[in-house]
Amino acid sequence: MYAIIEDSGTQIMVRKDDVIDIDLRKIPEGSSTVTFEKVLAVGSQDGSAARIGTPYLAKVTVTAEVVGGTAEKTTLNKYSRRKGYRRHKGHTQKHIQVRVTDIAA
Repeated sequence: MYAIIEDSGTQIMVRKDDVIDIDLRKIPEGSSTVTFEKVLAVGSQDGSAARIGTPYLAKVTVTAEVVGGTAEKTTLNKYSRRKGYRRHKGHTQKHIQVRVTDIAA
C-alpha cells in the first residue's frame, strides 16, 4: 500500500517502512511520532484500489516515527582562474528524518 502526502507544500509518495526527510517542526515533549493528515491519494501496489481525494482524503492518516536529525552539509565553491577569486560557503538544511510506520485508510 502507498500514500501520497503533502508536507510543507511538497507532495511525497510513501510506503510502509520508507525513511523520508521532512522540514523541521516542533514535536511535543515525550512524543516521537508525526502524523500526516493531508493525504492526497491512497492505493495498493497493483493499482486496482486507488482512491484520490478532492483535495484531501477524509479519515486517512499516515503515522511516522522520528529517526534522525539534520541533513548532510552542502558545500559551494566559486572560482575564477587567474583573477584571485575564490569563495567557499557551507550550508546545512534543518530536516527531520522519519520512518513511516502506518498508513491508516
